[in-house]
Amino acid sequence: MGIILSHKKQILKTVAVLTLFATLGAALVGLTFEQTIEKIKYNEKLTLLKKLNNIIPAESHNNDLLLDTVIIKPSHMLGTTQETPAYRARNNNKNVAVVFTSIAGNGYSGPIHLLVGVYANGSVAGVRVTKHKETPGLGDVVSITHSDWILGFNNKSLGNPTSKDWKVKRDGGIFDQFTGATITPRAVVTAVHDALLYFENNKEMLFSANDDKTRDDHLEVIAEPAAESDAKADTANTATDKTAEKKITANNHDRRHTQTKQ
Repeated sequence: MGIILSHKKQILKTVAVLTLFATLGAALVGLTFEQTIEKIKYNEKLTLLKKLNNIIPAESHNNDLLLDTVIIKPSHMLGTTQETPAYRARNNNKNVAVVFTSIAGNGYSGPIHLLVGVYANGSVAGVRVTKHKETPGLGDVVSITHSDWILGFNNKSLGNPTSKDWKVKRDGGIFDQFTGATITPRAVVTAVHDALLYFENNKEMLFSANDDKTRDDHLEVIAEPAAESDAKADTANTATDKTAEKKITANNHDRRHTQTKQ
């Protein structure tokens, strides 16, 4: 009898020790996650801000692009089926530009996701492909990491060129197509033109008062590498990155200071 009781006590001790280790392990994992989640969010915001500043130069505005936002409802013209954020650039409260998502749904291998920047005067500030599945060596030339073709949209507008010229050359327009790949550039040209039409029809909304609905879960973290290797168009990336880091760090400090007061 005594041997059985002793054996049961030993089992209970073993179970207690295992439970303790499991609890400590879970607590350690939870603590580690809490300590890293803010760093993850910080890096996501920094990646996005780098992308935005590649479209709208940091020196052209003095507001925080990640805080000055508005939510765009799903739009057939933009090819979107979910709410997406638009990031506004302002200089001393004067509208400079806005960056928003446009999706070319008719790419050769599927949808082509874009960030389109439009100046307040309606001209293109810049366009970047953020996600695609186009054929390597052919359709992927639309990406800035493979060629400077996408820079051909800079400073274009609804009137420059005229509507009939907003096509690839094969269709009678002014935009180059690629050897062996016409569908991809055709889709991107159409999507950028539609984005300009959307801007023209919704300019007041896009520059309206800041949308309190915008939260971290609406951050458009870009799928392509953060560095982007945009040497031709973005030679000042290092300075831009430092500016981005300073802005985010200052913003995080302000938030903590506000929370302390409350």
